[in-house]
Amino acid sequence: MQPDEELYVAWRGGDSKAGVQLFERHYPAIARFFRNKVDDDAGDLVQKTFLACLESKERIRGDSSFRTFLFAVAHNVLYKHLRGKVREGARLDFGLTSVHDLRPTPATLLARRREERLLLLGLRRIPLDHQVLLELYFWEKLGAREIADILGVPEGTIRTRLRRAKQLLEAAMTALEDGAAELRDSLGDLDAWAAAVRGQIG
Repeated sequence: MQPDEELYVAWRGGDSKAGVQLFERHYPAIARFFRNKVDDDAGDLVQKTFLACLESKERIRGDSSFRTFLFAVAHNVLYKHLRGKVREGARLDFGLTSVHDLRPTPATLLARRREERLLLLGLRRIPLDHQVLLELYFWEKLGAREIADILGVPEGTIRTRLRRAKQLLEAAMTALEDGAAELRDSLGDLDAWAAAVRGQIG
């Protein structure tokens, strides 16, 4: 299989087939990235992300992968989109604002089990910076170094934020959950649980 980075160079050079290959290879992950945050706009933002990759003046750094670069672009596209949704002049701090704050009554994604819905609702109630971080870590299986490249912050900062994000998620889910036993069972294996929800949404 041809490496992503070679396909990207070919795509930028005018090879549309290389672009199609990259799109098909990475569409599921990028669609999943947007789906739990913007609902109906997800498809449009996926297209904007790939277009922005093609038009980007930035190049993939030597120690980074195309996938990391693509998620960095998706992250920027998401935040630009959300800033465009708030009234002119309003400040939007993604370290404090959650998807739930931006859309108080989001369409709940279909999930087979109650605790999976609980995770999705909990993620939507923590600040967006933390939601993005947890989804990249648990669902996309990206390491702290890759996430640091995507978000443009030091790796040590990512590790600290991951711990904080997990605490915020647990607090949000505790506030949502009436049955303490179910919550304890769910939080006991967050990795397996996140993987199950990942399957539900993409």
